Amino acid sequence: MDINKQRTILWIVFSLSLFFLVDNYRKDNGMDSLLAAPKPVVTAQAPGATGVPAAPGVPAAPGVPGALPAASSTGLPGGIPTAAPAAVRGELITIKTDVMTAQIDTAGGAIKRLELLQYRDKIDKTKNQVLFDVTPKGIYVAQTGLIGNVAGVVPPNHETVFTAKPGVRSIDGGNQVQLVLEAEQSGVRLTKTYTFKRGDYVIDLRHDVANVGEAPVAPSLYMEMLHHGNKPEGETYFTSSYTGPIVSSSKEVYEKLDFAEIEKNGKEEHVVSANDGWIAIAQHYFVAAFLPQEGIARTNYTEKTPTPNLYKIGTLMPLGQIAPGAGVANNARLYAGPQIENKLKAIAPNFERVKDYGLLTILAEPIFTVLDLIHRVLGNWGWTIIAFTVLIKLLFFPLSAAGYKSMAKIKMVTPKMQAIRERYKGDPAKMNQATMELYKTEKINPLGGCLPILVQMPVFLALFWVLQASAELRGAPWIGWIQDLTAPDPWYILPVLYAISMWITTKLNPAPADPMQAKMMLWMPLIFSVAFFFFPSGLVLYWVVNNILSIGQQYVITKKYAVAEAQK
Repeated sequence: MDINKQRTILWIVFSLSLFFLVDNYRKDNGMDSLLAAPKPVVTAQAPGATGVPAAPGVPAAPGVPGALPAASSTGLPGGIPTAAPAAVRGELITIKTDVMTAQIDTAGGAIKRLELLQYRDKIDKTKNQVLFDVTPKGIYVAQTGLIGNVAGVVPPNHETVFTAKPGVRSIDGGNQVQLVLEAEQSGVRLTKTYTFKRGDYVIDLRHDVANVGEAPVAPSLYMEMLHHGNKPEGETYFTSSYTGPIVSSSKEVYEKLDFAEIEKNGKEEHVVSANDGWIAIAQHYFVAAFLPQEGIARTNYTEKTPTPNLYKIGTLMPLGQIAPGAGVANNARLYAGPQIENKLKAIAPNFERVKDYGLLTILAEPIFTVLDLIHRVLGNWGWTIIAFTVLIKLLFFPLSAAGYKSMAKIKMVTPKMQAIRERYKGDPAKMNQATMELYKTEKINPLGGCLPILVQMPVFLALFWVLQASAELRGAPWIGWIQDLTAPDPWYILPVLYAISMWITTKLNPAPADPMQAKMMLWMPLIFSVAFFFFPSGLVLYWVVNNILSIGQQYVITKKYAVAEAQK
C-alpha cells in the first residue's frame, strides 16, 4: 500500500479511535453518548420532601419527625432511616476555618452546606466552590444518626432536633474549632462533636452514645451522604469526569458505582460487609467521604430515595449492647475537599483512587508523578507541561528520528514513485509491487513515518485524563490569557498555533500523489484545531510544543538527506 494512503488511514483511525474512546469514557462515567441526544436534567423536589430538614425559605413537607419504617428499603438489619419528612426546623450554625465554611443544621446535626474558600466556582469565578448544599436544583448533604434494635424505640437520628452547646464558631487565630450537638430520645443521648482544623479538609466526627434509660440498648450508628444524580454545573463533553458513589474496603479497594444503576435497581452491587474502608461521593476534582475507624464491622449500603433523582450511600456500624448508665464512643472522619493526590494518600488506604484516571490509569499515574516532580522545581504548571513535553520528546527521540528519516527518504524518492505510478497507472498490483521494490532498494521502511504519531498517541490520551482528574491543575494559570490549564483556551490562540504547526508539518512530509489524499492531509490540521477549541488548554499546549519540536527535528533530518541526495 502507498505510504501516503497508509498515513491517511492512520490519521483517520487515530481520529475515530479518539472519538470512540471519549464516547466510551463518557458512557462509562454515566454521561450521555456523543451519538445520542442528551438526557434532560432532573430537578430535585423541595428539600423538605426528602427526609432532609428543609433549608430556610423552603417549606417542609408535613410528616412525623423521627418516624422510621418497619422495614428498611435496603433490606439491612435494623432498618436504615428512610426519607421521612421533618416538621420542625432547626438552627443553621456556621463554622468557618481558613479553608472552608460549613453550615450544620441542629435539626439532625447534618452538614447542609460546605463552601471551599480556596477554590472558585467553575461557572461564576466570583463565588467559591460549594460541595454540600440544599437547593431546588439538587441536594447533597452528609448526615449521621442512630437506629435502635427494638421496634418503636427511636434513638436520635438525622431528623432529631439537637441542642448546640455554646462555643467559638470561627477558627480565627486558633488551630481548631469545635461544634458540640446533643440530643436525647427514647432513653438514649447522642452527642455529636465536629472538630474543624486549620488548613485541613478532614473533619473529625465523634459520636458519644449514652444509655440514660432503664433498659439495655443496642443501637447502630449510620453515616450517609445523599446526592442528586446530576453532573456538576459547567461540565461539557470534553471537560467531564466521573461523578458518583464509591465503596472501598480490603475486599475491593475501589468500587465505582453508578447513579443510573441505583435508579434502575434501587441499589448497586458492591461489597456490603467489611471491617475497614470508606464510602465516598466523587465529583469533578472534589470528593466527600466518611472514613470510619479501621477494624470495626460495618455494613455498606446504597439506596434510591423516594425523592426523584436523589440517592444515598452509607455505612452502618453496630455499637454493641449498652447497659443503663453506660456509654460508648465512636470516632470517624469526614473528608470534604479537593482530590489532591498526595494528601489523599496520607488520609486513608487507597483513598487516592477517588482521583479517577479512567481507562489509562496505568499510564496516567506515572505521568502525573513526573509532572508533580517537575512542578516542585518550576512552580508553574504551564511551564511544567512544556518541560514534560521536552522530556517525552527526548525519551522517544530515537523512534521519532527513525520515523523522520524514513519520511525524508520517501520525499527524496518521490519523483521515482511518481514515475512508477505513471508507468503502471492501469495496473495497481504491479504499481504496488514496483513501489515495494523501490522501498527495498532505497532501504525505506514504509511504516516508519507512522512512528511519530503512534508513540505520542498513548501519552496524549493519558495526559488528557490527567488534566481532567487533577485538582492540582484546576485554576492553575500559565501566562497571560491562560488562567486555567484545565479549561479551554478562551482566545483560541493555542488551537490556532496548533493548526499552523500541523500545516507546516504537512508541508515537510512527502506530498500525496492522489489529489484527494492531498486535500485530506491539508484539512486534517483544521479539523483537529477546531476540536481543540473544546479541549483543556494544557493539553493543547502539550501538542503545540510537541509539534514545534517535531518540526525542528524533521526539518534538520529532511535537510540533511536533501544535501546527501544532491551530492550523489
